[in-house]
Amino acid sequence: MGQRPEGEGVSGGSPIVERLDLVFYWVSDMGRSIEFYRDVLGLRVLRRDGDNWAELEAGGRRLALHGVGEGQAVPVGGATAVFAVADLDGAKAALSARGVRSTHDGDVEGYARFSSFSDPDGNPFQLIEYARPQAESSPGLHGSH
Repeated sequence: MGQRPEGEGVSGGSPIVERLDLVFYWVSDMGRSIEFYRDVLGLRVLRRDGDNWAELEAGGRRLALHGVGEGQAVPVGGATAVFAVADLDGAKAALSARGVRSTHDGDVEGYARFSSFSDPDGNPFQLIEYARPQAESSPGLHGSH
C-alpha cells in the first residue's frame, strides 16, 4: 500500500466519515467513573442511563462512559472512537472493499444504528448513523456496544 502525505484523504472519493462523534471508555463502576470525570476533571454530565451509559461534555466534544455487565471485565484496548456517517450501509461496503470487516452491528431503535470495527493494530472504532441529525455536542445513546 502506498503512503499518502499527512492531511490527504481517500483518493478518488468522498471521506467515509463525517466527523468524530464521541470517544468512550468501558468502566466497571459508573458512579465512581462519573465522580472522577465530573468532580476531579470538571466535566459536565450531559446524560446518564443508569450504570450502562453516560455522556460528559468536554470542551464541545463528548466523552462517554460505557458500563460493563455484572461480573464482566473491562475490555482491554482503551478508548473506542465513534465516527458519525450519513449512510452506515454505504460506509460498511466501502470499508469492506478495503478489507475492513465489521465485528459487531447494533442499533438503538428509532435513534441510531452502529457497526464496530478494528484498525490494523486491533484498536476498536465504530461508525454510527443517527435516525435524525445530531448536533456535534448533543447527547446521544449508543446502546449496547
